[in-house]
Order: sequence, then C-alpha cells, then structure tokens
Amino acid sequence: MNRIYVVGIGPGEYEKMTIQAAKVLESCDVIVGYTVYVDLVKEHFAGKEFLTTPMKQEVKRCEMAFEEAMKGKTVAMICSGDAGVYGMAGLMLEIGTRYPECQVEVVAGVTAALGGAAVLGAPLIHDFALISLSDLLTPWEKIEKRLLCAAEADFVICLYNPSSRKRHDYLQKACDLMLTYKAPETVCGLVSNIGREGELMQLMTLEELRDMQVDMFTTVFVGNSQTMVVDGRMVTPRGYKMGEQA
Repeated sequence: MNRIYVVGIGPGEYEKMTIQAAKVLESCDVIVGYTVYVDLVKEHFAGKEFLTTPMKQEVKRCEMAFEEAMKGKTVAMICSGDAGVYGMAGLMLEIGTRYPECQVEVVAGVTAALGGAAVLGAPLIHDFALISLSDLLTPWEKIEKRLLCAAEADFVICLYNPSSRKRHDYLQKACDLMLTYKAPETVCGLVSNIGREGELMQLMTLEELRDMQVDMFTTVFVGNSQTMVVDGRMVTPRGYKMGEQA
C-alpha cells in the first residue's frame, strides 16, 4: 500500500511544528505544497524532493501528490496550521477515492487560532467560533449569517483570511455585522505572522478593530462579553472561582 501523509506544519516556525509532523517529513521522499509553505520547511528537510503549485491549483497539487505516491514514493502534502482546518485534508481524502492503492494519513498541526491565542494570552478559554472571511469558496451571504449568529450567541470569534487586495473592506463589513450584537468596547486582538519573522500582536476594542488595516497573514480575535485585558493580555474567563481546582 502506497502511503501519503497530509501534514499540518503549524504557524510556520519549525519549533512550533509537532514532533510527529517533523518525523513524518523526515521520513518522506517527496514534500508537496503551496510555494509559500514549502519555503517555510525547505531548510529543515534538505535532500527531499519538493514539488509546488501556486494558489488556486489545489486539485492539481493533490493529484501531483498521489501520482508521486503511485511511483512507490512516500509523500507528504503540507499545509500551514492544521491540515483539517481550512487545509487540504478533506480534498486529499476525496481525491484519494480515485487512488485506492494509496493510504492517506492526516497528521495534526497547530492552527493559527491556537498559535495566535498563545501570543495574545488566553482568548479562547471558553466557547468560540472560527470563521473565514474568504468568499472564494463560500458565498458572502453565508459568511454574513455565520457572523451574525456567532455574535448573537456571544461566542468569542476568531477570523481567518480577514482581508486581501480584492477584499480590503471585508473586516470592516464583518465588524459592522458583529456590532449588531457585540458592544463597541468588546476586547479584540490581532496577531500577524504567527510563529514567523515579524510576529506582531495588538489589542484594541471592536470599534477600533473596524478601522484596522490587516492582511491574509493576520488572525483576528473578537472577544465575548466577558473577555478582558489582564496585564496587557487578552483573557476570556471560564468562570472559575479563585482557589478552586481546574
């Protein structure tokens, strides 16, 4: 049985990759991925064969990985963060039905919500919703409904893909929707380039977030009604009484 791994490499820094992910990549003959992600791991896995495609060629990238596995090579398809969170795991499993000779194994990684939360402090201690603002594969009307429902339910909301050249005002639109149910002074946070050079975190209110300039490498955290700032860190309490056991 030909083996192919779908590997989440974490936010980008080698030290934030799981031990399992690093061991799998070390054992592989071929590493396949989006050009930006391959560049993040190349120096740590010298001697491997690397195959890349640009954005919007995800199906081709998956087929390329399976074709290499069919040659008897051990192959890894890499994704940033976790392969099962806006990653390639689902598509790989779907396409894998055309390659019954290949066995697909998904290797978990640290998604940006978790990596960014650690930088900010503890914003995700209670229930939270993870929503991508990219309408490339999801209609904006559906994203809008999810934002409104999550805000009304008082979830902490973590936003992926908050802006791009074509979607420069999407974060502003999202904030306007969330302000329907969330107070303007709701504590929010941004983390850019998580686990990479130039990592930056900022705290602000939801009202201030509305006018922030962000990019695709920024993860946005919008608190719930209980979220607060504790010594410069973003914290969402879970309700423990001081002195009680967790």
